[in-house]
Amino acid sequence: MAVPFWTRGDLNAFFGLGINMLVNVLVLAGLCIGVVHMAPDDVYQVVLPAIGVELLIGNVFYFYLARKLAMKEGRDTVTAMPYGPSVPHMFIVTLVIMLPTYLATKDPVAAWTAGLAWAFIIGCIILIGAFIGPSIRHFTPRAAMLGTLAGISLTFISMRPGAQMWGALWIALPVFIIIVTGFIAGVRLPGNFPVGLAALLVGTAIGWIGGFMDTATVTDSAKAIAVGIPSLNLDLLSDGLSGISPLLATAIPLGIYNFTEAMSNVESAAAAGDNYNLRAVLLADGTGAVVGAALGSPFPPAVYIGQPGWKAAGGRISYSLATGVLIFLLCIFGLFPLLGALLPIPAIVPVLLFIGLAIGSQAFGAVPKAHYAAVVLAAIPSLAQWGSGMVHDALLAAGTSVDKVGVDALANGGVLYGGLATLGAGSVLVGMILGSTCVFLIDRKFIHAAIASTVGGVLTLVGLIHADEVHVFSNPKIALGYGLAAVTCLGYAAMKLPPREIDLTDPIDVEVAAESGSLRFEREEERVAVPA
Repeated sequence: MAVPFWTRGDLNAFFGLGINMLVNVLVLAGLCIGVVHMAPDDVYQVVLPAIGVELLIGNVFYFYLARKLAMKEGRDTVTAMPYGPSVPHMFIVTLVIMLPTYLATKDPVAAWTAGLAWAFIIGCIILIGAFIGPSIRHFTPRAAMLGTLAGISLTFISMRPGAQMWGALWIALPVFIIIVTGFIAGVRLPGNFPVGLAALLVGTAIGWIGGFMDTATVTDSAKAIAVGIPSLNLDLLSDGLSGISPLLATAIPLGIYNFTEAMSNVESAAAAGDNYNLRAVLLADGTGAVVGAALGSPFPPAVYIGQPGWKAAGGRISYSLATGVLIFLLCIFGLFPLLGALLPIPAIVPVLLFIGLAIGSQAFGAVPKAHYAAVVLAAIPSLAQWGSGMVHDALLAAGTSVDKVGVDALANGGVLYGGLATLGAGSVLVGMILGSTCVFLIDRKFIHAAIASTVGGVLTLVGLIHADEVHVFSNPKIALGYGLAAVTCLGYAAMKLPPREIDLTDPIDVEVAAESGSLRFEREEERVAVPA
């Protein structure tokens, strides 16, 4: 069948994803200037054009993958993978890599080069992950991957926008109602007017009429417009790579985080009906980070959480490509300062809260009811990471730190920072391990559960999870906990317990069992079971 290049739904999703990306690019530009004290010319004429190029290349490729899948399966309901600057990484590279380098050297260029080297390493690790990711995906239960995404969506995707919304709710809540009514309830506006555009226009109008915005800022921003031509900055990257050793402690686990998150996002798309080739997705993802670093961007791109949300909004194969083209043009022509002055943040961030709702709800809609507990367990490490981050940042804002106050003093005050920080370190991997273990226990696959616990122990021993840095034997007591858990699972395996019965009232449970080839009917007992 003929696959249309553009649909009305693409327009709808384009405005939604476009708003999302606008927020992210505005934030990362602000981090460069306000935190690392980079020169605005470097940010708007080098960093942003580099981001524009990497996003354009990536979105062209994901458009190609979506069209190829649509033509292969003969359907026009395929939705492209969304692609943009990685939100967690933009804060991590700024606060963990670039800011400490700036404070030590008082040189924003040195901080910039360190960020470039870090982003380059991230890209290389993702490229390696393209070859091992498919195997990991094959053995990891869907509940573990989607539960991990649910945790990320509830914390890092939803909480900050929620706080920003309630700071100016008179602007944000009407926008949010339009988005939920249009994207979730499926209510069309008169004339089929794009929901995302309507939400942005309403919020912007309320913000300007209510005096939330400042005309003087618009004038100053208009004067700052400057064209930036993308160029190779290999000298800056080379300078950063010369001091690579200290960067590996965060780059290795976060590179693994990136490709495992991308793996979960591909699984999320598969649960929504679009089964993409994971290796191709990861190769494009890693290449984007490497190319961006060579051009001058310290912010790795990523396959975004939220493909099912944009599918629900009507997005098909072209919405993400159109967004990539728009961001590219805005970056090249230096229009982001002006956009930041024209658009109220409370009118933009409600779309991020919508994505959090879409991903969080999908985790429960795409797995058997028996695995709901595993979804919740997989989400907890992200909640812990978010909570410990809030404590850490609050103390810094107060002019002190966790080290100065002391973990014990915090615990005596009811703030369990130590446990939260340990549980949340490497949250994506931890969530996948805990979620997988829980699924295997629920299904009474105790050998599988023992293997998952053992993997957790090994990753702990080398510092990839539950540790601040990669270091052998960094947390042996927690590794011992995983080891004893594996022994306990083996003890249950020795009991030769019968397999979990399939819930015939749960169509997802029956479907998953049938897809795995493990469905069998026991006529004499009129029940269905999954063999161990």
